[in-house]
Amino acid sequence: MNRNQVRPQRRHATPGRIERVRRQAVPKPRVIIALLLLLGLVSVMLLDGYLRAEVGNDQRVRSDASASKVPDSVLDGGPFLSFQGGTARTRSVPDKTIVLTFDDGPDPEWTQKVLDILDDNDVPGTFFLVGSMISRYPDVVRRMVDDGNEVGVHTFTHVDLSYQSAARVTREIAQTQLALAGAAGITTTLFRAPYSSTNDAIDNYSWPVYKKLGAMGYTSVFIDTDSEDWQQPGVSKIIKWATPKSGKGASVLFHDAGGNRAQTLEALPQYIKKMKSKGYTFTTVSGAQQQAQGQQAQGQQAQGQQAQGQQAQGQQAQGQQTQAPQVTPGTAGSTRQSNPEQAAHRTADTATLWEGRALLGAVAVAEWTVPGLAAVLAVVGVAVLGRFAMMLVLARRHYRQRNRRRFSWGPSVTEPVSVIVPAYNEKECIANTLNSLAASTHPIEIVVVDDGSTDGTAEIAESLGLPNVRVIRQPNAGKPAALNNGVRHARYDIVVMMDGDTVFEPDTVQRLVQPFGDPEVGAVAGNAKVGNRTTMIGAWQHIEYVMGFNLDRRMYDLLRCMPTIPGAIGAFRRDAVLGVGGMSEDTLAEDTDITIALHRAGWRVVYAEHARAWTEAPASLGQLWRQRYRWSYGTMQALWKHRKSVTDRGPSGRFGRVGMPLVVLFQIVTPVFAPLIDVFTVYAMIFVDFKASLLAWLAVLLVQLVCAGYAFRLDRERYRYLLMLPLQQIAYRQLMYLVLIHSCVTAATGGRLRWQKLKRTGEVGTPAPGTGAR
Repeated sequence: MNRNQVRPQRRHATPGRIERVRRQAVPKPRVIIALLLLLGLVSVMLLDGYLRAEVGNDQRVRSDASASKVPDSVLDGGPFLSFQGGTARTRSVPDKTIVLTFDDGPDPEWTQKVLDILDDNDVPGTFFLVGSMISRYPDVVRRMVDDGNEVGVHTFTHVDLSYQSAARVTREIAQTQLALAGAAGITTTLFRAPYSSTNDAIDNYSWPVYKKLGAMGYTSVFIDTDSEDWQQPGVSKIIKWATPKSGKGASVLFHDAGGNRAQTLEALPQYIKKMKSKGYTFTTVSGAQQQAQGQQAQGQQAQGQQAQGQQAQGQQAQGQQTQAPQVTPGTAGSTRQSNPEQAAHRTADTATLWEGRALLGAVAVAEWTVPGLAAVLAVVGVAVLGRFAMMLVLARRHYRQRNRRRFSWGPSVTEPVSVIVPAYNEKECIANTLNSLAASTHPIEIVVVDDGSTDGTAEIAESLGLPNVRVIRQPNAGKPAALNNGVRHARYDIVVMMDGDTVFEPDTVQRLVQPFGDPEVGAVAGNAKVGNRTTMIGAWQHIEYVMGFNLDRRMYDLLRCMPTIPGAIGAFRRDAVLGVGGMSEDTLAEDTDITIALHRAGWRVVYAEHARAWTEAPASLGQLWRQRYRWSYGTMQALWKHRKSVTDRGPSGRFGRVGMPLVVLFQIVTPVFAPLIDVFTVYAMIFVDFKASLLAWLAVLLVQLVCAGYAFRLDRERYRYLLMLPLQQIAYRQLMYLVLIHSCVTAATGGRLRWQKLKRTGEVGTPAPGTGAR
């Protein structure tokens, strides 16, 4: 394709400057923006996956390990384990006292209902919270703390810490504390390990973790009574299993998240009433520790009064020491003393508070973005599959309709036509182009408009000595100006426009102009073929031309909303072109601009599949990027220019309400969001289910392969090129995504793009008569 003219300001540029501009195929600031968008998307997805335990998930749970290194005093002790002064000490819940503990929350549904039950019965609870859940539902945690309940750390991702490195253990705790600080402005000194239960479940692998956390000032909280509500055994059994024996105190385990907790909600109020009727009181972990400390101090004081001398004083001093706080000075923030049942809470310092809020902000973005993108992905997926289905159905109908024996556009078009060839520095290609036209089976005149070439293009055209060839020279003004100049000099009512690097088959012009037998037809799009398809990049573009461009044009033809007549091969009624003001310089996609203008003027634009032109596609990624960047940006310009057609009446309104939405949906919106399919697929392959994700990707690839195969069949192309389709989807399609995103960023930032000359080799030669697929 040869939308390759340059604007006047480029004519006097030095060779060095031209080379520097050529190297700047992608403006760096916009590339950075596109890469930042991609990086932001990946970061948000990774954060969301981390919150949902998809990234870094470790489902291993240790069991039946030896406890030979764990002191017996710990294994047989009470449920509260601390390491004051570096020595492991346990404490039990006082008699006739219940500590209600809840694991795995917060949950926006179940935790709120548990809090309602606790409020109604005027009892506190101790909630061991998962950091990822805190960051997702901070309002629940804020209410929990405000209602007088106590909270503890249950790790950030609910992993078995005995399998984790020391760095992972520290990170799990720190991240949970940050989330807690952001949600409620506090940190806590309480900890409960996931998958823990009673003290005798501590083993040689988890014991170092508890010692490490104890040194950090944490009190590890176990249970001595388990309701087993997670098994959903029934309300009566939950109540029975949660009831301590013989008036003993108990640290009782319930769950406020992690599954259906309907039975828990039904059992909890009955349980509270039952235990109150038996004379039990309810408190938090801190409340129970303070009660135990008080009882221990009273006992030691009584012993001191019965003893003599220094022994009594020593025991009393020991009792006073026992009453010291259980949190090491290393814990950040100050103790909240307003509620003794929340003594484990610490006011978060300023740095921790703002880091926590930043974490919650990032999580909120991820929580909204990823589901939103997933919804968009579903819409895009439906749109893509719908497009494939519509293309197959309409392309088949188009093929059958146009290839019937009795099909006719009307009277045969035999009068001569004018072929306009705009050329700027096309010395490599111009001879092949003109020689192919000279072999035309239809009477033509050839108008070569030399747009200020500096490489002798005009001289080469004249030196060929071909009949019916006129060379018109003009100062460099761009391709639209060259085409308009050619239209003005054309002698015939039908004009064919082509690029200077394109070659026609002998019967191309004849097949291209036959639709003008229908007086409603104002323009005809031909079938552009990639001539240099022997390279990988050429083969990728060949697949794109056959599957995308030409299959699309069959669909748009039947819907009467063809958006673009390719610059490589198109035919127009001269009066129609002049009637809409000629080729406009308002956009970089003058072919799309003129096509939409003809639709709005009431002309019909059709597709002639058998009128083939062979064009030289870009041979390098840099040239391909420049070409497609210009196309996509120019298409956006053309759509914006004709946006008022959406509200017009008549033919203009028809294109605006049918063609415009289809073009926007299929050529802009869907391709812009289509990378989500690949990003989500890669994410799912790595973090979720590789096999299922791979099968899903292969299923989509199969659908595309079916569409491509059918398109190749209609165009009678060789199927061997389809072997490149998987690699095209992996590499080439990503480049096209980036080009489109780049164009969107350019449009959004108001950037402008200059005309750029693509390097040609002239390798696409004159096709033999009757040439088909190669």
